[in-house]
Amino acid sequence: MRAVRITSLDGPSAVEFLEVAEPESHGQVVIDVHAAGLTFPDVLQTRGLYQMKPALPYTPGSEVAGVVRSAPEGSGFAPGDRVAAFPGLGTFAETVVVPPAMVFPLPDRLSFAQGAGIPMNVLTVHFALTRRGKLQAGETMLVQGAAGGVGTAAIQLAKALGARVIAVTSTDEKAEIARRAGADDVVAVEGFKDAVRALTDGRGVDLVVDPVGGDRFTDSLRSLAPEGRLLVIGFTAGEIPTVKVNRLLLGNVSVLGVAWGEFWMKNIAYLQEQWADLLPLLEAGQLDPVIGATYPLEEAAQALELMDGRGALGKIILTVR
Repeated sequence: MRAVRITSLDGPSAVEFLEVAEPESHGQVVIDVHAAGLTFPDVLQTRGLYQMKPALPYTPGSEVAGVVRSAPEGSGFAPGDRVAAFPGLGTFAETVVVPPAMVFPLPDRLSFAQGAGIPMNVLTVHFALTRRGKLQAGETMLVQGAAGGVGTAAIQLAKALGARVIAVTSTDEKAEIARRAGADDVVAVEGFKDAVRALTDGRGVDLVVDPVGGDRFTDSLRSLAPEGRLLVIGFTAGEIPTVKVNRLLLGNVSVLGVAWGEFWMKNIAYLQEQWADLLPLLEAGQLDPVIGATYPLEEAAQALELMDGRGALGKIILTVR
């Protein structure tokens, strides 16, 4: 089969496109890949900077959508089923094998490209908003990096949960993506704290979703209302911020870590619980992944470079079939 391979840790441009042997099923679900989603950890892995460091060479990619070729008895899946899956590795290829617990039925209304954009971002955001942030209907949420895959997923899920959403973006083009995802208001990165205060009559927001980190972090904290919560999801800015805990004390606010992978790896059944919770929203169109760019599998290096340069608008997808 054809596959993208990381053979050295020299960045996105160094990934290779090769012929490799198909993986053996070993009693797992075999999926013929139609589309694979790109995530920021994929970029980090090309430089050996992600916490998961497989031995070289290997096939990267964590999320996928396609058609079941074969499945073990009792798995709940059968040949021909349309599915999304989160194997965690190996999806930048024509075929992937996945444990049944990490395979999910894909509604017919969603394309394979959209399906490939769900597992990492939407399940992470679901964990963030419902379990860690405990977002309630009627609350107001601020989203940093609102035009990216995590940002657009956060906007859509927050709206489905009945929240008001304020999106932070760096360009007019990104602002349009955030509006397309359903944001009620969009503000520029420069001066976002004051803009948020004006939009909330000085109160601030109840929840901040932050996959960016960097120098926005302090003003995100300052944008919280009393008893507000800031969700730390990642650091696409490349800088891990610090917090002076007196800010938490004086503002009666909280900073919460969102490590979705660390959570489900200790309770793998949680993945299917999440999908069951999200499936009605996916079927109703309330969650509709915003696809920003698609590349054929052989152009994975260019796709990774786009994400590395923070040029992604919506979700980046590799198309395979």
